[in-house]
Amino acid sequence: MSKSGALDLASGLGGKIDKEQVKSAVDEYEKYHGYYGGKEESRKSNYTDMVNKYYDLATSFYEYGWGESFHFAHRWNGESLRESIKRHEHFLALQLELKPGMKVLDVGCGIGGPLREIARFSSTSVTGLNNNDYQITRGKALNRSVGLGATCDFVKADFMKMPFSDNTFDAVYAIEATCHAPDPVGCYKEIYRVLKPGQCFAVYEWCITDHYDPNNATHKRIKDEIELGNGLPDIRSTRQCLQAVKDAGFEVIWDKDLAEDSPLPWYLPLDPSRFSLSSFRLTTVGRIITRNMVKVLEYVGLAPEGSQRVSSFLEKAAEGLVEGGKKEIFTPMYFFVVRKPLSE
Repeated sequence: MSKSGALDLASGLGGKIDKEQVKSAVDEYEKYHGYYGGKEESRKSNYTDMVNKYYDLATSFYEYGWGESFHFAHRWNGESLRESIKRHEHFLALQLELKPGMKVLDVGCGIGGPLREIARFSSTSVTGLNNNDYQITRGKALNRSVGLGATCDFVKADFMKMPFSDNTFDAVYAIEATCHAPDPVGCYKEIYRVLKPGQCFAVYEWCITDHYDPNNATHKRIKDEIELGNGLPDIRSTRQCLQAVKDAGFEVIWDKDLAEDSPLPWYLPLDPSRFSLSSFRLTTVGRIITRNMVKVLEYVGLAPEGSQRVSSFLEKAAEGLVEGGKKEIFTPMYFFVVRKPLSE
């Protein structure tokens, strides 16, 4: 079961970090980011430490607010957030033409929400690749709780150096995860290596769009806020991602920013002008309640010192995401499907 209450949230704060060390971990994490004067080069060279700290610090908040699938979605009018998230995952499975018995890799799988949904939807065996111990522990427990412990598994590893033989998987996908890679070409090359010839890779990427102006101070601030609140070394453009996947050797089948024709804005769950009972914890009121709850939990010692600061930089990220979405300078769903050639 996903974390549903205050004590559930408190129990996971800090992940695998010793509770006495959470505050210092927050200090170290914040120093990586441009919002606090950090440098992109430092984030890229220390990406493993930065991303692991981020997910140790943030996962419990994510699960409390989002459930088991930590991603945005193209959304129809009248469709709930949860319904849109499932459809977003099903869409990816259909684009990969997944069939029963296929061996599939989820790159950067989080706690495995999409992994479980896609495995059940397509009757495939899905391996989740993740470099964070806490998320893997949570994912394995959730797999067992729904009877997928034997057919789906997790492997702890860096997606820049995967511990799989060449040509292992029938399909590979990533959902808002490879944005953490310090080098997209290197990451895509590893995916290319472990994918069987003639098979496909599909991905939802976090990207800046052609509307982004690097000389615009507001645009730069928004980008810094998103990077801070989401553990990113840098946010690449859609053009950079597409070129990187080509440079890795893939053939592009199709690509599109799915945010462009989403009937409801992808950032709607975080928009302060919007209220929803079905996803209340993500609304402004819900986030204020969570912030104050964390403050109390930290004060009485049920949450480790530093938890409020994690809540604060996640709030800052939410503000940046909404502003970036409204200005159309950022998308969390630049989608492409690519194929590894049958012969090289």
